[in-house]
Amino acid sequence: MLRVVNDILQAKGLMLRAGTAVDATLIAAPSSTKNAEGERDPEMHQVKKGNQWYLGMKAHIGVDAASSLARTVVGTAANVSDINVAGALLHGQEHAAFGDSDYQGVHKRAETAGPTWHVAMRPGKRRLLNPFIEPELMAERVEKMKASIRAKVEHPSRVIKQQFGFTKVRYRGLMKNTAQIVTLFALSNLWMARNRLIKAGG
Repeated sequence: MLRVVNDILQAKGLMLRAGTAVDATLIAAPSSTKNAEGERDPEMHQVKKGNQWYLGMKAHIGVDAASSLARTVVGTAANVSDINVAGALLHGQEHAAFGDSDYQGVHKRAETAGPTWHVAMRPGKRRLLNPFIEPELMAERVEKMKASIRAKVEHPSRVIKQQFGFTKVRYRGLMKNTAQIVTLFALSNLWMARNRLIKAGG
């Protein structure tokens, strides 16, 4: 479904191929064991974010850097590193790719070769930048520019969580939940592009 929706959006000129922004969002799973098996979903795993632990899965997405529309979606357990899925989020024709600091070193991997990667500086290193030293001031400006592009990857996730109310997985197992998430991102593309589609006669 996502491919069909994106083909329509591509044909109407609403998606470009020059750049891709990648990120992952956590989708919680029920922690209760009050089910027939008396156990949690074995395909869901825990991961620590900040000072809090989460049980569930990750939706890794690659979005069009110009329009914020989701182009690729991959579902994994929550403990899978973002960088390990980066290659699967590229469509192969982009000239540039953008990611947060979790993607440090991604340009060294064979499966992510091709685009020029613009990855965020690690927060600790960025906090040490001195605004009174010209090279470091320029580095901070570059980081802000990269952040403004990366922020677009948050839009589809916000739509499925806020507009659609999808904050927890509905099924057991990664396959079923990933299928639902891919469908939701396809619908989020239509929702975000609705005004432009109407103007384009869609």
